[in-house]
Amino acid sequence: MTREEKKLAEELIRRALEEDIGKGDLTTSLCVSSSKKSKALILAKDRGVLCGIEIAKKVFKLLDPSLKFRNFKNDGDALTKEDRVAQIIGKATSILTAERTALNFLSLLSGIATYTRKFVDRIKDTKTKIMDTRKTTPTLRVLEKYAVRVGGGFNHRRGLWDGILVKDNHLKASKIVYKRRVNIKRLKQVFSLIRSKTDHKIEIEVESFEEFKKVVFIRPDIVLLDNFNLKAIRKSVEFRNKFFPDIKIEVSGRVNLGNVKKIAKLGVDFISVGSITHSPSSLDFSLEINE
Repeated sequence: MTREEKKLAEELIRRALEEDIGKGDLTTSLCVSSSKKSKALILAKDRGVLCGIEIAKKVFKLLDPSLKFRNFKNDGDALTKEDRVAQIIGKATSILTAERTALNFLSLLSGIATYTRKFVDRIKDTKTKIMDTRKTTPTLRVLEKYAVRVGGGFNHRRGLWDGILVKDNHLKASKIVYKRRVNIKRLKQVFSLIRSKTDHKIEIEVESFEEFKKVVFIRPDIVLLDNFNLKAIRKSVEFRNKFFPDIKIEVSGRVNLGNVKKIAKLGVDFISVGSITHSPSSLDFSLEINE
């Protein structure tokens, strides 16, 4: 993670601890002596890809800097059931209070990394890259996009500020598309304005092969094919290869593990998959006090 990402992650961890602890851990404070020292193990309960081990460590250390945290696995490592992931030594009350927050981060991020890795593995024999989207959990984007990278995927825009993606609603609102017809003159005007205001790469979304053939003539950096079937994707790639080989093609919409390889084999550059961040299954972890 970058320095900026680590700073944002720490803020998220602090808020997560505050959310869970509130005015105090009633059960632990009433049941466990504050002087009790313990050892605990974090165990994997599912197969998958580990992500978030440093986040989990930060949870425990922010709550109680005296805790000793030793990880046996690193982010990106493969997990099998009952693998030892980490050991925590110190005050039992601190371990118990931080437990759920740490495991929640591990479960969420490992789930994203695992699901991303499945897509990446499906297309490993192609040059296509799996990309994420902005379909992330509010406030958790920095962590979820990190998990995508751990799983072997690539990040699309971090937000609205660091890239240009002209989507269908932009085209309609700016009167470039009206009744499914592209106004080329208006498109050129808007494209020229964007080019004059920013150095960011420009990506334009299209909804049909006919739109694609018109949009490429203004030479955007990337064209996003939204909900195209395989036949339309193939035609678009062939047209691009013949006339505009420098333009990149991204595919999005209705992508799943069953069709991602077929799409990649058509020669597209990127496949963006919203489900890797909005619909992954969490991996299960447990924490066991063993002394």
